[in-house]
Amino acid sequence: MGTPLYAKEILEELIKSKEFEVVLVVTQMDKKVGRKKILTPPPVKVLANEYNIEVLQPKSLRDEEVVKKIKSLKPDFIVVAAFGMLLPKEILKIAPSINLHASILPKYRGASPIQQAILNCDRYSGVTAMLMDEGLDTGEMLGFRYVKIENLRVDEVTKLLTTQAAKLTLSVLREFERLNPIKQLHSNASVCKKIKKEDGLVDFSDAKELITKFRAFFGWPGVFLENGVKLIDIELVESSLENQEGKILEILKDSIIVGCKKGKIKINMVQPKSKSKMSAKAYIVGQRKRVGDSFI
Repeated sequence: MGTPLYAKEILEELIKSKEFEVVLVVTQMDKKVGRKKILTPPPVKVLANEYNIEVLQPKSLRDEEVVKKIKSLKPDFIVVAAFGMLLPKEILKIAPSINLHASILPKYRGASPIQQAILNCDRYSGVTAMLMDEGLDTGEMLGFRYVKIENLRVDEVTKLLTTQAAKLTLSVLREFERLNPIKQLHSNASVCKKIKKEDGLVDFSDAKELITKFRAFFGWPGVFLENGVKLIDIELVESSLENQEGKILEILKDSIIVGCKKGKIKINMVQPKSKSKMSAKAYIVGQRKRVGDSFI
C-alpha cells in the first residue's frame, strides 16, 4: 500500500528481490496534475502495471469489497509506505502491517516528517519500520535506518530515505520472526501536519530561516513572496549581520544579493506570477531596479 515515488522504490525493491511475491497493490486514485489537469496515475500504480500486478484504488479502505479482496489473498504481510490513508481495524487484523515511516519515531508522526526535520534544522533523520495499529504512526517499532540530512533539500533527503527504506523493508521481512518489537515512548512524540500551499509564503526578515524553508518546501509548494514572485534558486550568503529587508545589495552576472533584517541571500532564479522562470538579474532589469532599491 503506497502512492508516491517513495513507495514506488520500496515496491520495486520487493519485486526485484524475488524472495517475495507481491500479489496486490493498493494506492490512491488517479489525480489531475498540472495546469492542463491531466489525469495521472500514482507512481506505484505505474510500476505495478509494468509487472502485471493487480491494483486497487479505493475511495475508502472501509469498503467491504476491499477488505474481502485483501482477505481472499491471505497475505503474509501488508507493507505500507506513504499511502495517505489510515488502515482500519478490519485490515490490520488480516496480516502484520508494516509501515515505513520517514522519521525516527516517535519524532514527527504524521504527514510531513521530512519537511519538519528540515524546518527544525535536524542534522540527522531516518526511517522507522513499525507494526501499524489504529493510531497515527503509534505502533511498535521493528527497525531503523539513519541518514545525515544537514543542509540538504527535501528532494535530496527523500532520495536518501527512500533508498534506506527499501533496504530496511527487505531486512525486516526477512528477520520478522526473530525481531522484538519496541514500544514507542509516547511522551517523546511529536506530530507534523500536512503541508499547505500557504506554508511557502516567506519574507526577508531572517536569511537562515528563509533558506531553511526553501530547502523544506523545494518543489512544492516552493517559497514565494507576498507579491507572488517564486524564489526558484537561492543561496545563503551570511546569516547574522543586519540589513534593510529586501534591499538589493549587489548585482552580479545573473544573480543578485538581497539583504534580510538578519543576514543576506543570493537569488539566482525567480518566477514572477503567471510567467516563466528567469534569472534574478533579468527580473530586476525588467523592473528597472538598481542597487539600493527594494527587491519586493
